[in-house]
Amino acid sequence: MRVSDFDFELPEERIALRPARPRDAARLLHIAGNGVFADRGVSDLPELLREGDLMVFNDTRVIPAALTGVRPARSAGGGGPVDVEVNLHKRLDASGWRAFVRPAKRLRVGDVIAFSQDLSAEVTGKSEGGDTRLVFNRTGAALDEAIAATGVPPLPPYIARKREVDAQDVEDYQTLFAKQDGSVAAPTAGLHFTERLLTALADRGVQRTHVTLHVGAGTFLPVKADDLADHRMHAEWCTVSAAAADAINTAKAEGRRVIPVGTTALRTIESLASRPGVIEAGSRDTDIFITPGYDFRITDALMTNFHLPRSTLFMLVSALAGLDVMKRAYAHAIRSGYRFYSYGDASLIERSA
Repeated sequence: MRVSDFDFELPEERIALRPARPRDAARLLHIAGNGVFADRGVSDLPELLREGDLMVFNDTRVIPAALTGVRPARSAGGGGPVDVEVNLHKRLDASGWRAFVRPAKRLRVGDVIAFSQDLSAEVTGKSEGGDTRLVFNRTGAALDEAIAATGVPPLPPYIARKREVDAQDVEDYQTLFAKQDGSVAAPTAGLHFTERLLTALADRGVQRTHVTLHVGAGTFLPVKADDLADHRMHAEWCTVSAAAADAINTAKAEGRRVIPVGTTALRTIESLASRPGVIEAGSRDTDIFITPGYDFRITDALMTNFHLPRSTLFMLVSALAGLDVMKRAYAHAIRSGYRFYSYGDASLIERSA
């Protein structure tokens, strides 16, 4: 398939710059397995789900991975100081990270970027698209503390271009389930949940479990290839505990639905599935790329936000419900004033019959 097959026109005013308040006040487009959709609200989830449904949440925690620093003037032939923007996206070891850096062209291997009086990093490698390897002057927990003291929440570029990060984002860009430090972007479908909504779901008999996928900044990168077969995903680390695997396998064996909350939770459970209806506990890097024609092994439905045109995430939801259905649903959402992207509204998509 061609990337252009997944294109659509999205007006700028549909991009949400702040979340709904309260969180569960967001709108929800219900897309049934027969391709029929209806306008609902996130607070309607208890009546849209069934007793025994198992929701799977990503419990990753967003770290303040957006850093600004300065590359000092070089002593010879290198020009003056350069302001540098860094978005960490994959931890390599105790002191090393891969990061997207701007302006990457003005940096050389061996340059040192100073972020604060106590925190700096040396450029040890460069790849295409500003992807840069950094080794920090701190390691382990000391590095984590320094990044937390220096960085800010890494808002998606389509929000960061329109306004500055502020103190409210520290709370807004974190889910109730956030426990495992490591993401540089939020699993945004989970942002819609409140304690009130979780109680209502439990009263309905809806169960839940948690997996972890540390979201990388590669989730925001455009697809540059013309043919889907030529696109390569950035790998992200994920894990499924023995308890989560048991809950998922029991639900599948009993004929109950498994519903990941967010594309990251979906990619995790599909990556750790050993065969249809069975998932294995374990950890791995995953670069799974789900497009129409994919045979889902675990997922029965998905709750997710509205995604970018031509993005791998729009391709994923099109694999679940069908490209024609998703194009019609998104056209309806745009006409009806739904809010898009990380702070936007949500959809509940049932797997195509």
